[in-house]
Amino acid sequence: MNARIREKIKNIKLLIMDVDGVLTNGDIVLDENGKETKVFNVQDGFGIVLLQRAGLKTAILSARSAGAVTARAKDLKIDVIYQDAYPKSAAYQSLLSDFNLKDDQVCFIGDDLPDIEILKKAGFSVAVENAAEEVKEKADYITKCKGGCGAVREVIELILKTQKKWAALLKKYDV
Repeated sequence: MNARIREKIKNIKLLIMDVDGVLTNGDIVLDENGKETKVFNVQDGFGIVLLQRAGLKTAILSARSAGAVTARAKDLKIDVIYQDAYPKSAAYQSLLSDFNLKDDQVCFIGDDLPDIEILKKAGFSVAVENAAEEVKEKADYITKCKGGCGAVREVIELILKTQKKWAALLKKYDV
């Protein structure tokens, strides 16, 4: 990782995550009644918990809306959740205001075209491995893991290690 990226990461105080394709693998599963279900990665979830324990804030910013997202966000104690946010720019500005932060204090993880506007604004922009090529071109960092398969955890560990907060968190687990 180059010095420019390290400097960007040192400023991060808020992690904003897209849902479909980032916190999930992008599949949308509907039952015969039209009820949507999603599959979330447990390591991504625990990474979010660790990030919060380190004092950083978390948010979900999705153009879609799903009860499964609301339930997962509540379970993980996500600080703020915006669903049905399309375009995402107004919700992003609200998040900055909610937390009294500037663009350079935000990490955003996205995967598809509606995320580009936010990727261009965020201080540290991340595309998941399976993101659209146009998204990857705008990102500061591209994960090794695919969305829904540990990409969020990968970014969280990168942030916490760069900010020198990882080792203190590991002590609780006798590592």
